[in-house]
Parts: sequence; C-alpha cells; structure tokens
Amino acid sequence: MRRHLPFRVAAAAAGALVISTALVSTGMASAAPGSASPRPAVVEPADAGGPAARAAKLVSEMSTAQQASSVVMGHIPSADPAALSAYMETGGLGGFILMGANVPTSEAELRTVTAALTVDPALPPLIAIDQEGGYVSRLPWDQFPASQVLKDRPAAETGAAFAARASLVARGGANVNFGVVADTTSDSSSFIYGRSLGADPVAAAERVAAAVTAEEPFVASTLKHFPGHGAAPGDSHALIPRTDETLDEWRQSDALPFVAGIDAGASVLMFGHLDYTAVDEAPASLSARWHEIARDELGFDGVMITDDLGMLQSTGIAEYSDPVANAVAAIAAGNDVVLMIAHSTPETASQLASGIAAAVDAGTLPAERLQDAAERTMTLRLERAASGAVWAVCADCAPAT
Repeated sequence: MRRHLPFRVAAAAAGALVISTALVSTGMASAAPGSASPRPAVVEPADAGGPAARAAKLVSEMSTAQQASSVVMGHIPSADPAALSAYMETGGLGGFILMGANVPTSEAELRTVTAALTVDPALPPLIAIDQEGGYVSRLPWDQFPASQVLKDRPAAETGAAFAARASLVARGGANVNFGVVADTTSDSSSFIYGRSLGADPVAAAERVAAAVTAEEPFVASTLKHFPGHGAAPGDSHALIPRTDETLDEWRQSDALPFVAGIDAGASVLMFGHLDYTAVDEAPASLSARWHEIARDELGFDGVMITDDLGMLQSTGIAEYSDPVANAVAAIAAGNDVVLMIAHSTPETASQLASGIAAAVDAGTLPAERLQDAAERTMTLRLERAASGAVWAVCADCAPAT
C-alpha cells in the first residue's frame, strides 16, 4: 500500500502538475493546450485483468531463458537502426539504455533509433535514458532548467521543468527516464552535489515529488540512487562509497526525498553502488536488506533496477570482477532489472541473461525470484505500451536562461 505524503510535500507536487500541464501541449490543431491526443494503444480483452494480470500470463508462458533475457537492459554504442534492431531481436532483451552514442543530432533521427529498438510494437521494451538536464544530458535540445537552477527555486518550477523534459524524452521514443536525482548533500565537493535537487533533505523531497508527479504522465519516472549518495563520500563510478550512517539516521535525512518520490508514484527505483555499513556490508545494489527496506518499509511496488553494473567492475575489487556473478547477485537481492553499460560488448547482455537462467537451473537463484522480476518488468512494459497520451513541448515554452 502506498504511504501518504506529508501535506506540505503533497501540495507542492500537486501544484507542480498544474503548472506542468500549462507548459505542454500536443502541438496539434485539434488538441487543446495541455491535453493529450490519441495514439495507437494496446487494446486488452475485457477479461485481461489489467497489465499485471497480462504480465503474469505472458511470463508464465516464457521459458527460463526468456524470462532471464526480459530482465536485462542492454546497450551497444550505435545509432545504426539495423544494428540496433538486430541486437534487440537476437537477444530478446527487456530493455535498452540510450547513451550519447545512440543519440543523433535531431529528434526525428532519434525517433528512428528508438523505433528500431522496438521489435514488437504491441510490447515495446523499456527504452531508458539519463536525461537529468544540466550536467547529465543526452538530449542536446533540452534547454530547460536543471538542478543547478532548480535546487534553489520553488518546487513548482521543478515540476514545470521536468514535465517539459519528460515530454522531450517521450517524443524521442524513450519510455523511461533515469532523470530524478533523489540524493541530497550540502557538500559542494561531492560528485552528486551539482546533480541534486537540494542540499536540504526536506526541501529536496518537495522538488523530487514535484519532478516525479510531472514526469509520470509522459514516461516511467525513476528515482536514483537509492539509498542516497549524500552520506557516502566518493564517486561510485570508480569506487564503492561508504558511510557509517545508521538506519535511523538515514530515515530522518537521506531517506526523505526517496520517500517523497515513491509516494508521488515513481515507477522505477535505481539502486546505487554504495555501502551503508551499519545496515549491510554489501553495496545497496546487491543488498537484500536495502531492497526489503524499499519494498516493506517505504512501500515501493514498482520496478527496481541496478545502476550500471559495469561500475562495480571499474572499482577493481576482485569480488566484483565477474559481470555475470554480479547480475545473478543483483536479481537475487531483489532487483527486477539489471543494467550494464561500462565494460560491455554486444555479447554482454546475452551473457548476463544466460548466467541468470543457469543460476535458476542450478537452484542457486530461486525460480520464483526471477519470475517476480520478469512480471514486474513486463507489467511496466505493458503499462507504457497502453499509454494513450502523446505529449509535446509547447511552441513558446521558455528555455533556460
């Protein structure tokens, strides 16, 4: 069951949505500003029982190998439609992440890229992108305010900016945005400081809630990097940041933006490669305890995904040198999708899927855990496929100044 937001946070999120709808329109003469125009949608039989029921049925008909492929989000650094289509069709992958090498110079070209990633239009994969704006931006045409500006402005402005940003993501053909940084820190030397929506957890929570509320009508909004980099110094792209902050201390501080984002309806929660030693010696991305906290204490019922598993290899720690072992451990811990970019080749995603399936066959990964992960991932794919709204940034939206 969803937890309830404090009134102050809930009100800010609602206000952001009102402003965000004023910021967008379909760009079609027949549609009123801020409205949605229809597009071909997946039509479910009357007895389908909704996306979750359909997902359960589809997954039950899959082999173990197919289930394993469906929980892997892959990547190849190419914008060639033929290569991308072959990659997705051969691997049967459930997702793909767009990085800089996948993004051409125009939105129209990007739509060609994302169309090539969709083998079955009735069941599109999860096509994700890191579009935070500002420091982390894959779309050169996104000129809307980002964290550097928003972290000192009212939450409603965050909602407006993220509505416009998510609209660009959706127009480009992606359906998941890894865009809402819920980490918070007052340390200006931290690598996450410039990407955070606030130095104060309470104020950041209001902006995170506003961003999620504004994004969800367009794309699956993602909170990252759970449980929060703020307390753990160091950059997880090269090492595993550590903190001795206790769980109770976390609940009163770093947890607040994640709580607000979850209660605002975020579809995806990304787990960071960081270690709260007082809670679990394992990195959060591989920690069953942190996944339990997110599910049982925070009430998150969406899709859990790892941060780039290649980052674990980049640490040089021998324990994390095997990407297949990392992927199996991540699914076992509670992740529903494993993501790998760094150190990967065109064969890596299929290797991860094969390793996950082999672990189930060997009995070292419970079949029920893989099935649950596949069902959650499939449910989100069906929800995005069934979305009947197409949004576009309005012609006279003000860019960042």
